[in-house]
Amino acid sequence: MASEDSILDSVDEMDDFSDSGSDFEITLKARKRGKMAVTGPQPPKRPRHKAALRVSSCSSSIPTSSDSSVQQQQQQPSGRTSRQAARPVTALSEGSRGISAENIHDAVCSGKTAMVTVVDEWLDSYKQSREQGLLVLINFVVGSCGCKGVVTREMLDNMQNAEIIGTLTKEFNEVSVNYPLCTPGAQLKRFKAGLCEFVQVLVRSCRNSLIYDEYLFPSLLALLTGLSDSQVRAFRHTSTLIAMKVMTGLVEVAVLVSVQLQTTQRQHNLENSKGAHERAPGRLEELQATISELQENREELSCMMNATFRGVFVHRYRDQLADIRATCIEELGMWLQKDPEDFLNDGCLKYLGWTLHDKQSPVRLRCVRALQGLYQEKEFIGRLELFTSRFKERMLSMVLDKDPEVAVEVINLLLLLQHRTEEGLREEECGHIYPLVYASNRALASAAGVFLFKKLKTVLASDHHESNNSENAAFFQILISFFIQSEFHEHGAYLVDSLWAVARSELRDWDTMTALLLQESGLIYEEEGVLIELMMCAIRQAAQATPPVGRTPAKKNVTMKDKKVQEQDRRRITSHFIPLLPQLLAKYSADAEKVSLLLKAPLYFSLEMYSSAAGLDKHLDLLLSQVWGIIEKHTDVTVLEACATLLSTLCADRYTFSSRTNLAFSQLMDSLTECLNAYLSDLVQGTADDDDVYSAATALKRIAALSSAKDPTSWKLFDSCLELLKSRMESRELDKELMVSALRCAAFYLMWAKVNAVNSTPAEEEVKRLKKEMRSFCRVCETCLSLNQNEIRDQAFELLCDLLLLYGASSARVKPDLHALVYLPSDSLRSEMAAFLLDYVFCDSEDAELNVEAEEAMKITLLQRRRNQLAGYCKMVLYGVLDLTAATNVFKHYNKYFKDFGDIIKETVSKSKVIDPVRSAKTVCLCLQQMFSEMLTEEQSRQDVGEIRDLAKRLAMSFGIDLKRARKPLVALHVEGIRFAFREPPEGEEQQSNVAFLEILSEFSFKLLQQDRVHLAAVLKSQCPAAALSWPSVRLYQRSLEGRSAKARVTGEGGDADFSHEARAAKRKRSTPQVRGSWLDGSSVHSSLPPPAFTSTAQRQPASRAKESEPGSEDEFSLGSSMRKVKPSRHQPLLSSQTARSVDTEDINSPLNLLSLIADDDDDEEREEDPDIKDYESDSDNDSAYTLPSTRHTSASVLDELFD
Repeated sequence: MASEDSILDSVDEMDDFSDSGSDFEITLKARKRGKMAVTGPQPPKRPRHKAALRVSSCSSSIPTSSDSSVQQQQQQPSGRTSRQAARPVTALSEGSRGISAENIHDAVCSGKTAMVTVVDEWLDSYKQSREQGLLVLINFVVGSCGCKGVVTREMLDNMQNAEIIGTLTKEFNEVSVNYPLCTPGAQLKRFKAGLCEFVQVLVRSCRNSLIYDEYLFPSLLALLTGLSDSQVRAFRHTSTLIAMKVMTGLVEVAVLVSVQLQTTQRQHNLENSKGAHERAPGRLEELQATISELQENREELSCMMNATFRGVFVHRYRDQLADIRATCIEELGMWLQKDPEDFLNDGCLKYLGWTLHDKQSPVRLRCVRALQGLYQEKEFIGRLELFTSRFKERMLSMVLDKDPEVAVEVINLLLLLQHRTEEGLREEECGHIYPLVYASNRALASAAGVFLFKKLKTVLASDHHESNNSENAAFFQILISFFIQSEFHEHGAYLVDSLWAVARSELRDWDTMTALLLQESGLIYEEEGVLIELMMCAIRQAAQATPPVGRTPAKKNVTMKDKKVQEQDRRRITSHFIPLLPQLLAKYSADAEKVSLLLKAPLYFSLEMYSSAAGLDKHLDLLLSQVWGIIEKHTDVTVLEACATLLSTLCADRYTFSSRTNLAFSQLMDSLTECLNAYLSDLVQGTADDDDVYSAATALKRIAALSSAKDPTSWKLFDSCLELLKSRMESRELDKELMVSALRCAAFYLMWAKVNAVNSTPAEEEVKRLKKEMRSFCRVCETCLSLNQNEIRDQAFELLCDLLLLYGASSARVKPDLHALVYLPSDSLRSEMAAFLLDYVFCDSEDAELNVEAEEAMKITLLQRRRNQLAGYCKMVLYGVLDLTAATNVFKHYNKYFKDFGDIIKETVSKSKVIDPVRSAKTVCLCLQQMFSEMLTEEQSRQDVGEIRDLAKRLAMSFGIDLKRARKPLVALHVEGIRFAFREPPEGEEQQSNVAFLEILSEFSFKLLQQDRVHLAAVLKSQCPAAALSWPSVRLYQRSLEGRSAKARVTGEGGDADFSHEARAAKRKRSTPQVRGSWLDGSSVHSSLPPPAFTSTAQRQPASRAKESEPGSEDEFSLGSSMRKVKPSRHQPLLSSQTARSVDTEDINSPLNLLSLIADDDDDEEREEDPDIKDYESDSDNDSAYTLPSTRHTSASVLDELFD
């Protein structure tokens, strides 16, 4: 048997894996394949020692059942035909019997056929003819790759694996780059699941005999190993998946064999311990033979697993295609769990550690899930100690992974590590996870909430309280401490939402919370405020189940059961808090922050219980008296608005007790009005002292707050407020609190009067009086816009925007009878508002001061106010209060202030196109003309022209991708621009000074259709003097109209031609039309001042490797040199793209011209395999996308409030 021990390819060509910690020793033997005639079905061959697998390189032949010497001994036909040149094959042999490759492929794709039946049919065919059965299986693998080529019997007998793969590569002439494993949709899942099931059933069905027949699996694994090293991605991907699934099946069989071996060995030892007279005859010899057979089987399985691990996994786990890497890591996790004796060592664990740094999130996700399966088993923890110590830091950093799904699984992994290992996580290590309870992503925050809850419970269990506090009381105390230490005091709703799934029963313990708040000596001042905030967030969560701003709801569709639970929680909250709320308000009535939170509680009550439940109606009077006392005690706007909202809710007509609350509101308003009138005459005459001014201002402030929620027109306060405003401005005694409150009271009066006019039919005199009052108020506000008091000026502008919109022409469409109430702003008022916009909204001076003097919250508040003011002005433009040309004051700042106001201006541009596309385009052109004229009046500069061109580029993108729809607006814009460029200048100005405007106009040319380009070229010739046709600006504009055919020449003319490339790039980026409202998803007041962002979990990629190459195969797998040297006469002429034009027709059809199917090799330096775990530098460039949300706004989007 000398030929059995011959080695065709040296095992030294492989990577040295024996030092990597694997338990598999390299015992691979390879031999030539002989052609063996099979006359009929043959029984499976008994396994022999170290003879199961014959795979040494991907260039080796597919072995048959024996070599030539064995064939001669068996007196069977021997010999081998000379190798023939590879030739294309198009059809399978017609002599095939039984199931075909197409039948198997159809069964796998359909997913409707029992895979056991398919495998049984193939096994029947294989037992009749092993070569033909193997041929069917090979063609099934090739077909699963999406290849149209077919392997014939002649190819199988006469060609090496490398030659077969080379021939198949030529046959891989698909037009599309897609193949079955990358086909999108449900078909991919069905095919992949069917393929994996087929392989699993195949290995399971062969585990007792055919797996050791020295033919089937060695041949299959030899071909899969070769295909897995192919440059054709379809071959590499599909063969790697099949090989990994075969490996998993072999691991399962090896575990069963090991169990059987252990059992048999115990039986042998037991039998051997018996005396000679007690032993069964022949039993010991039988057991010894069984042990020998099982040992041989186990060794053969180890050889096949070792070869597959080293031939496929070691090279493909770092393949450039993420799906291949993910498959390898997923299967490795299964091997580690199923066969820990052979795989659970540092040599295999290092691959999981390295893959934690993978650039693609699906690979990292599979790796983390594989580690979860290991840490769940207590008996594995000891073997994971070195791995944990080396890669714990990486796992902790991955909680900030840019993929939320990966971060969630990492937190679950760290939770297992915390509870399963003895040392667990230190407190500073847990600090990496705690802040994530405030993350915007719900799944991530919930996972962090589970981790936090488990940690808090662990602390409570280890801390023995000697007091009589209940367990929940201790839980609230430690939760309060955590909230205070986290220093995110405005994010209580996010903390409660994160803990709601795991700590729902604790957070709904209203008795414990109110008991802690009402007891005299319990919590300190700061802890009381935190508990009230958490309690109110829990009440809101239980009653409404609405997520905080920025988080998606846990369930998109609320079921009837969920609604029923919410209603039960609401009634439970109501019955508990109705008696206790007046007591809480009385205790904390002096604290503005706490009482403003408590006043929100009734908004989540089932308020009808005040009248329906016995004994609860008396508490309504107590509540109203407490609200009255709070209004009289406080002047804080937040508290007053909370009281007004509560009173407005209680006064709703649907409640039977509304008459009592309306009476209380009237009495409160009478008291405040009487207080104001007592000081009004002195204020108007200018004889009031400071105390009188303060008393009148506080009264007006309370009236204004109540007027925002309830109709105040019956108290006739408008004339008094207007008289007060006029007198203070005449005397220049500008008291901020007094005048702002008076402006608000007068404005709320006009708003409620308009609402009443719409809901009823007012008399003609009433309409005239109301319009006169509106005109008077606008004049007062116009005067206030020029004052030097920020609060008064800002309040006047915001009220003007609301009132002009309410009394605009669009409001008369609802009720035409009210057309007489339409009020349009005067020219002077328009000018004042435009000047306000330029002076106080689009300005940087105040920001520069705040950067030094004010805190972050002040800057955010100022930005929010400026955004509201800009949105108010834009709404007046869109609703017809101001002419569309007024939008030029907004459009010209689109580029400069894009970070702060870009979303608002973009929405304004978009909505203006919906209203009137042509006028909107002309307004865009007018905006650019104004900026160009301003530049000429100051001093012409190329830098200024560049800024205007940048703005034009951004505005050009607003015309969308539907060029036919944008034809008329674009043509109108170009015509206006051409006329402006060649218009006659006024006397004293330079002739043709506007011609440079054509450079700006050229930024819109890439959106034009060809016929419009021809028309505009004619317009240009008719408008342009003959002498000016050679000017650079005119030539540049002409080239922009010539279309794509001239783009190559344009790029050679210098920097002025760069617009074409940039515009096309911008056009490609916007590949789908924007859906209305989609831009709102990311809008926030924090557009210029983002909240703290978590740092990236992965290190920066070096500059030389920043650009990720096309996924392909790494040139590392060198088990056989001939695999890389396949027929140089056919491949080498095609390696250079310069020689592609000189090759003949035969060479044009050769495989390496199929560039869409073949990926580029990666020439980067590859890591050496280290037998021990070592740190691994990440080359990914991932940035964390997690930001802490804000609760400053109660709506899901600021712009929803601004534009709706």
